[in-house]
Amino acid sequence: MPAHLLQEEEFSSTSSTTAGGTVTSRVTSNGNAVTEKDLLNHEDLAADRGMVDDIFDETYREKEGPKPPLRYVWRNIILMSLLHLGALFALTLIPSAKIQTLAWALLCFVVSALGITAGSHRLWSHRSYKATLPLRIFLTIANSMAFQNDIYEWVRDHRVHHKFSETDADPHNAMRGFFFSHIGWLLVRKHPDVIEKGQKLDLSDIKADKVVMFQRRYYKPSVVLLCFTLPSVVPWYFWDESIIISFFIPAILRYTVGLNCTWLVNSAAHMFGNRPYDQNINPRENPLVSLGAIGEGFHNYHHTFPYDYSTSEFGWRFNLTTAFIDLMCLLGLASDRKKVSKEVILARKLRTGDGSHKSG
Repeated sequence: MPAHLLQEEEFSSTSSTTAGGTVTSRVTSNGNAVTEKDLLNHEDLAADRGMVDDIFDETYREKEGPKPPLRYVWRNIILMSLLHLGALFALTLIPSAKIQTLAWALLCFVVSALGITAGSHRLWSHRSYKATLPLRIFLTIANSMAFQNDIYEWVRDHRVHHKFSETDADPHNAMRGFFFSHIGWLLVRKHPDVIEKGQKLDLSDIKADKVVMFQRRYYKPSVVLLCFTLPSVVPWYFWDESIIISFFIPAILRYTVGLNCTWLVNSAAHMFGNRPYDQNINPRENPLVSLGAIGEGFHNYHHTFPYDYSTSEFGWRFNLTTAFIDLMCLLGLASDRKKVSKEVILARKLRTGDGSHKSG
């Protein structure tokens, strides 16, 4: 979503750098001077990460004329229908499952979720922190367990989502409704603008990561092994769980729940909640989504400050992913976490927020 700084009435500005940060002085059309300390320049901050393609492009305009017709992807429609039917069946098996199996399914859910949130999202899509080779390998394994497209493709689609949010070039444009932004976008062919803009992104940083490109090369076998085989075999082999329960709960049900938790970030977190940071964009603060997506529901904040490694100003609150990244830093496996200062956050709330921060 747009993360730009509103500049109503502004026609001139000057800036200087001090020991305390960047001070920008603005003169508005009514002659009032406004000075703001630590005013973020998105391009500078993005460039510091080596990429700028997750910053909203205000120059994009949707093409005039009729929209292209929907082209259904029947293979995906059938597979997604069967997957969710399998998940419903798995729910009936829960009372018969051993406690170890349920605990294993939960562990697989958390690990696979981290492959998306700490991996393809915060590390590779936004480069909001740095990870050592062992951590990148772990997150790649976890990402394959999540089975939500390989890292390269996930990053490409997510950067397009941020750069052209809520437009025809957004893969899961929430302006097309809840169902489309949740799962419908996977059941139809992409809008031509999504493909066009995705091809123009600079993904050189991703192509230079040998771990990411190795996963892309062997993605299908890695998914079979890590998303379905490993979660099913462990309960069956180590504590004699039935093969039916071993397959349908740790593999099918866990996978389906993980998908829907991620999809809720695209749908519910773009529609339901308050907008304390920028009321001019669609994404909302949705704590319930954060619970399921282990920290990704603070979406108004994230689209306002996409370079913040925590995707929230509240640290570990409803944000297991932030706690995980902090732990990795403590262990020396991660570093260089990007964080927005409290002064900048407050200034942004006062400038473009909906005022909901005043009520806590």
